[in-house]
Amino acid sequence: MATTAPQGVPVPSSGPGAAPLPPELDPAALARWRASSGAVVDLLALARELGGVSAVRLGPRPTVLVTDPGAVQHVLALHPDRYVKRSHRARVLVGDGVLAATGEPWKRQRRLLQAEFTGAGIRRYEQRITDAARRTADRWAECARTGTPTDVGEDMRFFALDTIWRSLTGHPLDEATNRELGAIHTVGATLPATPSASADVAELRATVAADLARIDAVAAHAIAAARRGEAGPEGPGLLRVLVEAGETRPEYTDQLIRDELVTLLAAGHETTANTLSWLYLLLDRHPEARRWALDAGAAGSPERETALRALASETLRLYPPAWLIPRHATEDDTLAGYRVEAGTDIFVCPYLTHRDPELWPEPEHFDPERFTAPDEGRRSSRHGAYYPYGIGARACLGTQFAVREMAVLLEHLLPAFVPSFDAAPTSPVFGFTVRPDGPMRATITAV
Repeated sequence: MATTAPQGVPVPSSGPGAAPLPPELDPAALARWRASSGAVVDLLALARELGGVSAVRLGPRPTVLVTDPGAVQHVLALHPDRYVKRSHRARVLVGDGVLAATGEPWKRQRRLLQAEFTGAGIRRYEQRITDAARRTADRWAECARTGTPTDVGEDMRFFALDTIWRSLTGHPLDEATNRELGAIHTVGATLPATPSASADVAELRATVAADLARIDAVAAHAIAAARRGEAGPEGPGLLRVLVEAGETRPEYTDQLIRDELVTLLAAGHETTANTLSWLYLLLDRHPEARRWALDAGAAGSPERETALRALASETLRLYPPAWLIPRHATEDDTLAGYRVEAGTDIFVCPYLTHRDPELWPEPEHFDPERFTAPDEGRRSSRHGAYYPYGIGARACLGTQFAVREMAVLLEHLLPAFVPSFDAAPTSPVFGFTVRPDGPMRATITAV
């Protein structure tokens, strides 16, 4: 990161009364960033200093960075038809699943899945979430009893994958399937941080071909079992909804069912696992937050659940799963007083919005009470100031599911165990998601 404040390039209006283009990061600041081998997020942070709508040249054309809450609302919630998804960075993994689909296909796919992720829909999976949480608690109890160290990040990944696998198939996650689906993480780690940094798709696909084959084999086996009506011990799962759609809707081909299944597996566990990993790292640095949450109320009480959700919400503020949300302007527009031309790439950045000191007092400080005492000036009430899962029509389908499973796991783990990290990761890796930069080996103590 540059030590001097970046300067913007003055961009004039075009014609009488026309709005100016957003201020663009000075080429000298861009050169300093390149010389420092900094991460893309560092460059975007420099551009953010020019204002909540600014421009930075990542390729032949400027890219407009959006962090101002009003502008975020404008792009994501109010005018999704003007600011659209283009080629999705994860398409090599999820194909035409709901995460990457656009237009009418996306609308149809989202409608099919929507009911499964409402409050009533999630209640159908409550027991499966609880069983996955108990399984993780049993593992930690055994680690505490024997003194065997564990990797907390891997435990969070297993829990989240176990939860979504049970919800999709009705089966607990077995070790063989867990090993094969580890390829999802491997493929995800190869995806570019930004569309501007996208590698050649054919080259990327060749690089991860073996991992994709492992994922496809698991998906094919699960789909075949669902077609045969082989419900797991926990009953039929969400995969059955996709298979039944394939029986009546020609658009639900074998490939699309595979793409939707892999989308739900990937999006349904990676982001939750990362959030829980960050939360345990933050609790290690701020043990008082654990005591605050447990003192909020008795186990199972609304007060306790509110506090547990606040822990997750504050973690999501600091480390939003979708730290960067790319869009593409399909027509000329005016955004927060600036002219945005058709064809412009837009980067909406929750990570930077959530750390804006004008919106969040002491933004780098982990303070879960922001989300239980909003009237005390600890958090912004502006729409578009907090959006860890996006906002608007394309907000994450599984937000309620993710928040619920995190609260259930914390209810099982937080009162009973404290992990002590041998060498905790200290830095984030900004790829397709934002994740800790290393293993999370810890000793578990029962309390």
